[in-house]
Amino acid sequence: MTKWAVQDRWGNEIYLTEERWQHILNRHEELTGLLDATLETLRRGRRRQESLDPNRYRYRRLCAALPPEFSHIVVAVVFRYK
Repeated sequence: MTKWAVQDRWGNEIYLTEERWQHILNRHEELTGLLDATLETLRRGRRRQESLDPNRYRYRRLCAALPPEFSHIVVAVVFRYK
């Protein structure tokens, strides 16, 4: 199984599996061909913690490569700690 791992600006490791990426593309065709931009969003994007789930964050970053009706890539991340 393919898995990409990146580290965000706060030192957290985040991984994305091929299965999850395909799931994302099934719902968001506009991200086709933008895996690198999505991973860069996780590395360098701004993040906001969800108010109802302190382990869930949304990473956001401007992306000029998106179709005109979109401006940012937004990625939801849930941290699970062992």
